[in-house]
Amino acid sequence: MNDLQKDILNGLAFITGVIGFMSGEFIISSALFATTTVVSNVNANRKKSRN
Repeated sequence: MNDLQKDILNGLAFITGVIGFMSGEFIISSALFATTTVVSNVNANRKKSRN
């Protein structure tokens, strides 16, 4: 998977989390926010280690 696909998938998970939070599904939205945070940090650390 290239960086664009990962960014799109991460963005979709974040947007789904926001929609879930607004509809009252707090457990699901919290899990989605945690997933997007972990994925973003892993991608950032990989980019740092490549340079």
